[in-house]
Order: sequence, then C-alpha cells, then structure tokens
Amino acid sequence: MNRETVVTEALDLLDEVGLDTVSTRRLAKRLGVEQPSLYYHFRTKRDLLAAMAAAAMAPHATAPLPSPGDDWREWFLENSRSFRRTLLMRRDGARLHAGSTPTGDLDRIRHKMAFLVASGVPERDARMAMLAAGRYTVGCVLEEQAEGVAGPAEDLPADVPVIDPEAAFEAGLALILDGLTQRSRRPPRP
Repeated sequence: MNRETVVTEALDLLDEVGLDTVSTRRLAKRLGVEQPSLYYHFRTKRDLLAAMAAAAMAPHATAPLPSPGDDWREWFLENSRSFRRTLLMRRDGARLHAGSTPTGDLDRIRHKMAFLVASGVPERDARMAMLAAGRYTVGCVLEEQAEGVAGPAEDLPADVPVIDPEAAFEAGLALILDGLTQRSRRPPRP
C-alpha cells in the first residue's frame, strides 16, 4: 500500500458514499488494513482530504496552458469550463475542492496570470477575475451537485422556471468575462 493507492481508493469511496460518509475507518476497511496504518501516509483526515482534492483536480491541472497567440477571452472561458467539468467528475467534487489550497499548481497559476497580463489585462483585475471565476464555478457546481441529492424540482410553483445548470453557468461566466473585458479596455489607474 502506498500513498497513491490510498488516495485512489479514497476517491472511489467518495464516489460511492459521498463526502459526509468518507471516514478513515471506512477507508481502512476498504483497503483491508487497520485504521492506524493510514496515518503512515496521512497524519490527519484533513491531510487525506487535501490529497484527494489535489488528485481529483488532475484533469484540470493537466489541461494545456495558454500560449502567447491564444485569445485570452476564449482561454478564460475554456479554463473555467475545464474547472467545472473536473469538479463534476466526482461526487461532491465542489465540496471536496472548496477551501483547498492548490499549492502543487502554483507554477501553472502563475503561467495563467502572466498570460492574462501579457494579453493586456491589468494584473489586479486578472487576479480578481481568476479568483471570482474560480469561486463562481465552485458555487455553481455546489448548487448543481446539491440539486442532484435533493431530487427534481417538481414542488416548485408553476411560475418558477426550471434552470439548466450548464446554461446558467455559461450566462454567469459571460457576465464575468464581459466585466473583465470592459476593465481591460480602460486606461490604467494612476
């Protein structure tokens, strides 16, 4: 048993039972080991959850980085879509990711920020837009995954529209991008 095996099994357990039911006791049983042996790889459950969050983000973390000739607006949209798709790949993916710190992804984040700035986006606005888009995406996926648990919205009044989660996400993302585009056209502040 190694660290990677523990994380893989923990993610499989997450997909089966959900974040609230993932426990080191259940994981140890699944792996056929005693619970204390997990502490050789992870000192705390929090450490295990952080490793799970990092592993769950692998599809997004290995997506192609932007190149100098790329359109920054198209890249910004696709980066957020990739993040959303990755969060949706795992049961409770947004809850698992929320509050995690992407310390293993800092070079990629710096590259993305440098790309936006080189494309003419003011540095502070680029930082805030990436943060806003990331938090917006996590929030959208949290809602989408919670709706899956709550079931269909059959009890809503007739005048309340059923909202398509992907269409709602795209609409909000377009608003964030529109705001960033407007700010990028302004002359720099003194």
